[in-house]
Amino acid sequence: MPEADSYVRDRLAVVRTKLANERTLLAYLRTALMLIASGVTLWRFHPTGDLDRAIGWGAIAAGIVVLAIGAARFYRTHGAVEQTHAD
Repeated sequence: MPEADSYVRDRLAVVRTKLANERTLLAYLRTALMLIASGVTLWRFHPTGDLDRAIGWGAIAAGIVVLAIGAARFYRTHGAVEQTHAD
């Protein structure tokens, strides 16, 4: 019976890790969306200020970078969990 408990405990740990990984991805997506939306707002609604446009483009670029980092971390962690769980 202890072996069955260990299996269930390990399986639940894998599920918790996958869910935490998904929550982290959603946090990255939320941050990227906020940066991109802020950048577009500055770029679009303050078209006369060169500084506003530069900050807007910077925020858009930062949002894209955050999105790429979040996706890379998600897939790296997902692959590690799947590889560990397959053993």
